[in-house]
Order: sequence, then structure tokens, then C-alpha cells
Amino acid sequence: MSEPCNRPGPVQERGRIRRDVPRFVIGCEEDEQDMGQMEAGMKNEMLHQDDMEVYENESPSERQIVVGICAMVKKSKSKPMTEILERLCKFDYIDVVIFPEEVILEEPVEKWPLCDCLISFHSKGFPLDKAVEYAKLRNPMLINDLNMQYFIQDRREVYRILQEEGIDLPRYGVLNRDPDNPEECNLVEGEDHVEVNGEVFPKPFVEKPVCAEDHNVYIYYPTSAGGGSQRLFRKIGSRSSVYSPESNVRKTGSYIYEEFMPTDGTDVKVYTVGPDYAHAEARKSPALDGKVERDSEGKEIRFPVMLTAMEKLVARKVCLAFKQTVCGFDLLRANGHSYVCDVNGFSFVKNSMKYYDDCAKVLGNMVMRELAPQLHIPWSIPMEAEDIPIVPTTSGTMMELRCVIAIIRHGDRTPKQKMKMEVRHPLFFELFKKYGGYKTGKLKLKKPKQLQEVLDIARLLLVELGQHNDCEIEEKKSKLEQLKTVLEMESSLNVNQYGHFSGINRKVQLTYLRNGQPKASSEEEDCKKDGPSLLLVLKWGGELTPAGRVQAEELGRAFRCMYPGGQARNRRSPGCESPVDFGDFAGFPGCGLLRLHSTYRHDLKIYASDEGRVQMTAAAFAKGLLALEGELTPILVQMVKSANMNGLLDSDSLTDCQQKVKARLHEIMQKDQEFIQDDFQKLAPTGSPSLVNSMKVIENPVKTCDKVYALIQSLTSQIRKRLEDPKSADLQLYHSETLELMLQRWSKLERDFRMKNGRYDISKIPDIYDCIKYDSQHNASVGLEDTLELFRLSRALADIVIPQEYGINKAEKLDIAQAYCVPLMKKIYLDLQRTHEEEAVNKLHPLYSRGVMSPGRHVRTRLYFTSESHVHSLLSMFRYGGLLDEVKDQQWKQAMDYLSAVTELNYMTQIVIMLYEDNNKDPSSEERFHVELHFSPGVKGCEDEENVPLGFGFRPASSENEDKKPNQGSLEDLSQDQTDDALPVTELINLQRRSPMIRNRKTGSMEVLSETSPNHSSKGCTSHRLFQSCSRQSPEIKPAGGLGFEGCSMVPSIYPLETLHNSLSLKQVEEFLSKVCESSGEAQAKTMKAVSGLFDSQSQTSLYSPQQPLSSSGSEASFRPPAQPLWHGRIPSSAVSSAGPSSPTTDGSNLGLNFSFSE
Repeated sequence: MSEPCNRPGPVQERGRIRRDVPRFVIGCEEDEQDMGQMEAGMKNEMLHQDDMEVYENESPSERQIVVGICAMVKKSKSKPMTEILERLCKFDYIDVVIFPEEVILEEPVEKWPLCDCLISFHSKGFPLDKAVEYAKLRNPMLINDLNMQYFIQDRREVYRILQEEGIDLPRYGVLNRDPDNPEECNLVEGEDHVEVNGEVFPKPFVEKPVCAEDHNVYIYYPTSAGGGSQRLFRKIGSRSSVYSPESNVRKTGSYIYEEFMPTDGTDVKVYTVGPDYAHAEARKSPALDGKVERDSEGKEIRFPVMLTAMEKLVARKVCLAFKQTVCGFDLLRANGHSYVCDVNGFSFVKNSMKYYDDCAKVLGNMVMRELAPQLHIPWSIPMEAEDIPIVPTTSGTMMELRCVIAIIRHGDRTPKQKMKMEVRHPLFFELFKKYGGYKTGKLKLKKPKQLQEVLDIARLLLVELGQHNDCEIEEKKSKLEQLKTVLEMESSLNVNQYGHFSGINRKVQLTYLRNGQPKASSEEEDCKKDGPSLLLVLKWGGELTPAGRVQAEELGRAFRCMYPGGQARNRRSPGCESPVDFGDFAGFPGCGLLRLHSTYRHDLKIYASDEGRVQMTAAAFAKGLLALEGELTPILVQMVKSANMNGLLDSDSLTDCQQKVKARLHEIMQKDQEFIQDDFQKLAPTGSPSLVNSMKVIENPVKTCDKVYALIQSLTSQIRKRLEDPKSADLQLYHSETLELMLQRWSKLERDFRMKNGRYDISKIPDIYDCIKYDSQHNASVGLEDTLELFRLSRALADIVIPQEYGINKAEKLDIAQAYCVPLMKKIYLDLQRTHEEEAVNKLHPLYSRGVMSPGRHVRTRLYFTSESHVHSLLSMFRYGGLLDEVKDQQWKQAMDYLSAVTELNYMTQIVIMLYEDNNKDPSSEERFHVELHFSPGVKGCEDEENVPLGFGFRPASSENEDKKPNQGSLEDLSQDQTDDALPVTELINLQRRSPMIRNRKTGSMEVLSETSPNHSSKGCTSHRLFQSCSRQSPEIKPAGGLGFEGCSMVPSIYPLETLHNSLSLKQVEEFLSKVCESSGEAQAKTMKAVSGLFDSQSQTSLYSPQQPLSSSGSEASFRPPAQPLWHGRIPSSAVSSAGPSSPTTDGSNLGLNFSFSE
């Protein structure tokens, strides 16, 4: 039985052109009452051999090509199939016949309808064997090869074919299990890896069932990222995956194990129609938070993106290798390459009218090209191009935001603790050699297995010491015991504040000392052996607290306000039905950024140093920035890139200059007399008010240290008394810390601060301040006495010691800053330069982007999460590196005065650089590109902040143009992008109906990041505390102490961004960055190879992707500025084709660099 097209009755009328009705019928299950009539009609029009005889007698102009659709009714009646077949019928000589499902399932193939061309594909329940039999019997033209569809059902075969074709795919291993003996297999499972057939796959890795119909794919995360697994499944409602704490792999069934590819949370799905046509769409990765973004029709939201030349070649190879004309496959863009991870076979794009037109046209032309000559049908190949390149244009008077670069310190953490000891035992040297320490002279041990080995050595040596008091073990017993205690405390046997032996919050560093450690303190024994030794540094603590996570997430939310449309003003035009104007999203600050990101016009990369607290801060920030849900682990693994191994955000060793500065600082702070004018000159030559004020509070440094020491003794005494009190025995402190652990860290500070010779170890002052700040904020309920006095004195000392460790005078500050942050400044230089030039990021395809007014718009965001050292250093470079002259530039002088008054660069300190483009200016003009510099000192202190310096508010240049009415389609106002039903922003984000950013203050709640002015209704202007668009009014906006985020009683809020300068030209910034990078001298030579390695496409890895060797081919020439200035001869964005250059990688020849597009 068949469902033929609605042909005119007599065969003689076939040559006439009748296009007033579709020429095919799609199923009839929904019209049960007409079933009998339909069946009778179809029986009367059965196409058997007699019909073919009539065809053969027709004149050439009357002969029709019959295209048969043989698939399950769910597929053949789908909306995409209907849309495409309606268009296909518009070809004069093509008729379509849909095979009814009951015929396919119940009738022998001899009774199936006849056709000249067959579109047939497998889905659940489809009898592929019968379709193959039919093809052999009738020999039609096959759009999709049927035998290859057997291979597509087996992931092992798919990967084998991809490999044979030379198509990039993730490294993988196949585990075949005998169902009768599942335990007999080549799988060895470790804590953080699996070994399959002898090949090791470290976590994160992916576990896929070999059967392609089984969608239960699991991703396993390393313990350093929190462990557990993400379980993907075929979409159910609004979920496509769920996080599970289970970390062990499945023990039954056969699987493919493959390395996890970091894709920044985006998957790309490619749809081919023949080898020369490929349509690509991006969607949020189901592994990110498992929430499916759906439109009003329940369809998953996807956005068309551009394919690179290499990706188009891959699409061609996949189409030809699997002999599937219509074929869908998945691409992962990671580490500068594109990898195929799945081939789905026959698959159509959903909800794209342009695709339906293209697909029908390509298929129709393909059928006619093949069959028209055979059937003597007069048809000529149309000469029109099938893929016309489009050049998007821009309009609007406001400046366009092109790039945002932010350097951010991590959030609130537990106190960092450290212990140093010199070791000489052969076991330590063996360990040093085992893990490659001799290659660089340094070794960092963080993995659980490595830390266990250190613990085993410590235990062994302590046993030997106990047995032989006169043995040659030189390691001090007390230090070994401390090493053992800390590592045992950190092990998984003792679940406490610091978690299990994960390596994310603790590490052991070993440094090779050729001649041993020089006698530097009274702790050193008088008698020392000659010869080499190892300096062992044990670090623990420093874990991001729940408060730190809240701070980072809230700051991420607030950060959206900097982007176009971010202030959520009510600018809706009459009749505009944009989803940003109603529902959960109504009036929400930051909707512009979410709109930009969700429509794949936002190129976001997040980098973090290798410290656990920094990585988790980055993940929490990303969660808030992009309105993600669920656990941080999947976000961390997919969104955060590693910046370790290259000095970009890490620096383990002190420079010679810093060693000298610390020694001089130590000397000045050891004088038992009041500071005199000479001391002010020595200690604060820059005249910084924050330093001068702290010195006045201290008066006599030794006497102040005496007071601090006495207060610490008092504190430890109070804690011991609490421990003796039965009521306090089970007292739980913040973040599951116990009184015993609290006593341990204060007792260690008490021992270390005052040395044996009675002098004070100034290097412990930051640790003391760290601890008292933590306890004052989080453990105030314990009720210890004199903590405020200890906080006041230690803060005054720390306000001198911490900033001055990075240089006392300007020359030292610059020297030390260059050693820390030249690699980062080079990266910033490249970020600004490459804003126009990247190609292989997710970009909208302008031909298919229905509902997006400016598909060519593209904003680049680079976020660098790091520690205090890099923030101090980068700020020193901007302050003292010669960016601007304070004498000539009043705005810069005010900014420098403000920075000098800032006492502390606290958690979540931010330095933000924003690049704008004015499309109305001449491309060669210096005014075309405009750079702004903003700064926030981070989290508010936990004591009264009456002396907080006031800046001049957040004043981006775009706000100065707010009175100018943007033209229709202005690039600045993204919130007015016209969207269709495919883009309900209420589905893009699932947050509270009222954001914590715009809540009114409640009794007893915290101060929020930004709040609606109480004097204005919702129709009025909203003043955003974090990112104000106007100058700060006056001291009435000053925060009250102790306030923070609502719902988190002890989470301090964050100071708003202050604009340091809002009228820099790109030329100024480019020349400044070039100058400081070139003048870095030895620091440049030391970091050159590492930095060039960072930008090598092979080493641009995710935080958790397998590490690859860094390139060492970098040279000084690699970082010379281009022959012409950055700002000269720029192509205006309105003249840049969104398709980008045709080459697969961006040309970086002007810098002598070969960059990957994951840049």
C-alpha cells in the first residue's frame, strides 16, 4: 500500500504543471474517520508493474521522477520532513510517495510502492533488513546508503571509519565485555583514571555505550575538581543530564572510553545535504548543567554558527565516508581543533526556513542531475550560486563594545598555612627524581598518590628516629611530626574542614639546593653538612569557602551589567514582543550579556591558575555570569582553562629583587623605636596615604609586634580553656572546622612568629592577619576576647608588609611586577589586538539567524582568575609603568590618588579593561578604538570602613552617549534584539524572579551588590552599585560595616567598580604594553618559551584536558609589535565578512606567531 502524491487522475495529465496543492500525503493516523476511504483510494492507486509500463510509454516531457520516503511514521510525518517534501514537490518533474508504516512493517517488500529514488533511514523499530532487501529488488537511487546504516548503530564502527578517513576524534579505547563474564575484561580502575587495554585515560574522561541507540553517556570528573560524574541521557522535559556523586565506572556492558574535550560549554551539531553543503548549529552542552533551553514550541534552542574551512572539509569527509547524503554529526571545538565525537546518520535541522529551502533545492537538483538524463527529462542545471557570502553591515551612533578583559582575585578562603624544612635523606631525592624534579630543579606534588608517598617517607623516618637517636637522619623531628600530622589530617580518613586527600587545597613543593640552605635564621642548627639538599615546603588550607563561592557567583551576575543592554532600562518600543521584556527576565540587569551569549555572539574564555581556590572561584563566577545551574564541578571542567605551566597566572619563586626587598623590610620592621621621618622615607618613598596612615597606627614596630604576640598567646589560651569546657567540646566552627584545628593554626603562628633569638619573623604577619580576618568574619560567635584589637594591629602591620613585599620604591615595584606579570600583559596585548581577527569561535551565520538583528556583532571576553601577587603586580605596572603622566592628565592623577589610598587588595579585587569601537570614525583614526580602565578593591572589610577612599564611580564612555538616541539596530542596545518564538529568554535562565542584585534592603539582611534607588519607581533610572553609570554622589552611599549579600549572613558585599580612566586610545595602551614587555629584560627571556608554548595550539588546554608538551620554539621576535600600530589601517567591522578568512586558522604572521583559534 502506498501514499502517493495527489496526482491528477489520468496519466495523460502528468505533464501538466499543477502546483496549487501539495503532491504528497503524509500519513492519516490523525484522521481515523477517513482511514477506510484513504485505504480504498490508495489501493486503487497502487504502483505495481502495470504502472511502470504506463510510465515507460509516456513521452519524455510527461515522465515524473518518483521519490519514495521509507521511514517510521514519526520521522516521515515530522515537521522538518513535511516542510522539505512540500518544497521538493515544487520541482516540475518530481513526485513524492510516502511508504505507510503498516506497509513497511507488515507487507513483503514486493508489495512496497515503486520509486526511482529512495530516502530511507533507520530509527527505533525500523526494519532495516527489509529496506536493504527492497533496494536490491528495485535498485532505486539511494540518497542515504542502507548498508552503512548498520555501522552507524555501533559507535566502535563509527570511530573506526572516522579514523580510517583521517578525521580528528578524541583519543579513545574500546572495552568489549562478554555478557556472560563481565568481570573478565581489560579494565583497571584507579581513583583518578582508568586503564583500558593498557591505555590510561585520566579523569575527566567520557564513557559511551558501544550501541549508538544507548544515550546514557557518563562523564567522570577528577577528585581535584570535586569528583563524581555527569550522567547524560536522551532529553526528558527540560533535562538532558544530571550530576551524580558516583565516581566509579559501570561494571557491565561494553563501552568506549575517550578523553574529555574542553569545549567552553558549547556543542556544535553539523547537518550535511550532500558533500558540498553543511549547516551548523551550536547549543549549550548537555554536560554543563543539564538544563535544556527550549523555545515556546518545546524545541531545544540552537543557533546557526559559521564553520571554518577545515570543518567544512570534515563535513565533506563524513558525508562521503558514511555514504549518507543527509547526515548529522557532532563536532567538539577544543584546543584549537575540531573533533568529531558522534555520527547520527539521517538528520534534519529543525525550525529553519532557510535550511528547508536549501535542503529541498540541493536534494531536488541532486535527483534531477542523476535521473533526468536516464529518463530523458529535459532539465538543465541551474547556475545560481547555492551559498552566497553575506557581508553584515552595522548602524548606530553609540560606541560598540568589542572586548572585555578582567583580572580577578579569588574569593574568600580558609587561612593558608605553610611549613618549610630542609631535607637530605635519599628517599626524598629518589622521590624528586621519580617525578622529574631534576629537569627544572623544582617539583610540585599535589596528587593523592604523591602526597601519600611523602607521608610514607615521613612515617618511616620518624620510626627510624625513634629507634636510633644518633642516626644520620638530619630532618628535625618536630618538623617531620608536623609534616606527618598535616598530611594525615588532610587524608581521606579524616573528613574535616580541609576535605579529603584531593590535592586541590594542599601541595608539597621541593626545590633543589646545590649547596644546601644558607643559615638564614636562628632556627638553623649550628652544624650543617655540605652538599646538596632539598627545600621542602608544605602548603595546606586556603580552600574557597561557601562565602567565597557566593561572592564569586554574585560578582558574575553583576558583571553582566557592563555589557550592552545590561542596565535593563525599559526601552521597549510599542509592539515589541521581545522576551527580555516580560516573565522572569523582566527588568533584569545583565539581560544583554545573556542574550549575546545565548545567541553565540559572545566569545568567552576563562583562565585560572592551578590553585584550587582560584579554579573554584572561576567556576562560581561563570555560573553567575551565564546563569548556569547545579554543581560547580562540571562548570569547572568545561569552562575554565588552565593557565599553569607557563607563568601566565602562577609564579612560585621569588626574584632576587624581591628577596632583597623582603630583607630590607625585615630590617626596618625590627627597630625597637618609634618611626622617624627617615623611616617614612625608607618604607613609604611613594608617599602612599595608606602606608603613611598604617605607620602612624604602628608607631613602634617591635612594640606593636609584642602586643600582637601577647594577643595571640591570649587567644590560644582562651581556645584551650574552651576545649576543656565540656559544653564547647563539640562546638562546630565555620566550614566544619573544629576548635582543635583552630588551636593548631594559632599555636603554629605563636611558635613561628617569635623566633628563638626573640626577634619577630615579619613574613608571618600576612598569615596572622589572614587568620584573624577569617575568625573575625566567620567565627565571631565563639566570643573570644580582644580579637578586634588583634585585627586592628595586624591589619596595620599587614598594610605595610603585604604591598611593600612587591617593591618599596617605584623601580623595585616595576622590577618585581615585570617578573610576575609580563606573560599576562603580553596576553592582554594579544587579546586587544585579535578582537577583529578571530575566526574559529562560535559565530552566528547571518543567512540563518532569524530574530537576531545584528548577527555580525561579536564581543570577546577574557577572564583571568589569579592570586594576590598578580593583582598587585599588574596594578603596579599600570601605576608606575608610564601609561599616562599624572601632571598632564587630571583624570589619571585623581585615579592614582584613589589607588594610593586603597589599603588592601582584598578577595575578588578586579582590574577591568574594556575596548570600544566607534563605527562612525575613520578606520585609520586613533579615535576609532577606545580603551577604558576600571578597578575595584574587592570585598568589604569586616570592621568599620569609615576611612574607605571614594573614587569617582563607574563611568564607561558609553554612558556619556546615553542621551543620544540609538538608531534602529544600534549595536549598543542588545536588549532590543528582535527575537522570534525560538528565543524565550525566560527559558535561557532559571533564577529567582527577583534578582538579588535589585532587591530592596530588608531588616537584618546584607547590602547587595546593586540596588534599586528607593526614591524611584521601577519606571525610573536604576542605580547599580557595582557598575554605576553615573558618578558616585557623596558619602551617603558609603556602606555600613558588616553588610553583605542577602541570604548569606556572613558574606560581605563587594565594592563597586571605579573608573580609573575612560578616554584612553588603543594606540596609547598598545604602545604602553609593548614598552613594558620589551623592557622586561631577563624576566622576558625567562618567560618567553613558556608564553610561546601557551599560545601553541597543542598546549592551549583546558584545566583538566591531558597536558601536552609546551612548544619551546618561541623567540623574542615572536612578541615584537607589528610593523604598523594596532590602531592603524583597521578594517571597520562593517566591512568584515562574518564568514572570516577562508583559511582554517587566523593569520598571525604580523607578529611572527602561530596562534590557535582557542585563543
